[in-house]
Formats: sequence, C-alpha cells, structure tokens
Amino acid sequence: MPEPSIRVARPDDEGELALLDRETWSTLHAVTPPPRPPYDSFFSERSGPRDHRVAEHGGRIVGYVRLGFPTELASNTHVRQIRGLAVAEGARGLGVGRALVRAAVAEARERGARRITLRVLGHNTAARKLYESEGFVVEGVQPEEFFVGGAYVDDVLMGRSLR
Repeated sequence: MPEPSIRVARPDDEGELALLDRETWSTLHAVTPPPRPPYDSFFSERSGPRDHRVAEHGGRIVGYVRLGFPTELASNTHVRQIRGLAVAEGARGLGVGRALVRAAVAEARERGARRITLRVLGHNTAARKLYESEGFVVEGVQPEEFFVGGAYVDDVLMGRSLR
C-alpha cells in the first residue's frame, strides 16, 4: 500500500468514521462499553471535523486521529492531546497509524502547542511501541485504573515536547 493520504475530516465523513469506530472497537483500547444501536454521533460539539485527521486509501477512509485539549482550562491550552486513533483492520501494519500520529504532531505544532500528550491502556503494546517510536515517553502510570475485558488495566500517560 502506498502512503495513505491524510486530510482534515469533513462533515460528510461522519457516517464512514462512525462505522470505522464501531468496527475497530476493542477492549485493547476502549474503556467504554461496546457501541450498540442507537449509535451516538461521531462528531460532537467538543470534537468536530476540524479536530480529526483521516487517512484515505483507494477512495475510502482507513483511519482517523482525534486531536483535542487534555482539559478545558485556559492555563492548559499550550498542550494538545491525541484523544482517539483508529485504523481499519485491513490497513493495519501498513503505516497508517504512524502517518496519523505524525499528522497529529504536525497539527499540534501548527496550532502553537508546546506539548502533545495521550493516554493508552497498558496492555496495548502495539500502540505503545508506535508512540514510543514517534518520540513519546511514559510520563506516568495509573495502575489498574480501568476494569475492561474482565481484567484491571493500567492507564499509561505519554507525552512529548514539540519545541
């Protein structure tokens, strides 16, 4: 697969992104219950199309990354946070996740952020390796923060400087 093309999400992507979100749901990364009908909207007031970058291949969306703020505090606006990342099953291992992480880092820089952070479940080793390879470091661990899939799971806080 050639490099995926990355672009800003559009309002009309909502259905395809919502479907991707449902298809990629897993206890490997989700702390919420599995999605069930009626499904919530993918975009929200807090996280609209402008806050998402999508990866396309062959005319269809194969992944997305959501970029937001870690808090709503004015004193924290110099930090952006990756608040979601998904890659379609058929596109995994082909560089889509890496391209999306890099797009999020570039976007955070363009918006003037000094840092970018994320949270990842401790047992999600593939995601953790990807983030580490892109310069993120573990900044904290909340042991057994979540109970998912019948097990207690650590919440790993990662970040990197953008300066």
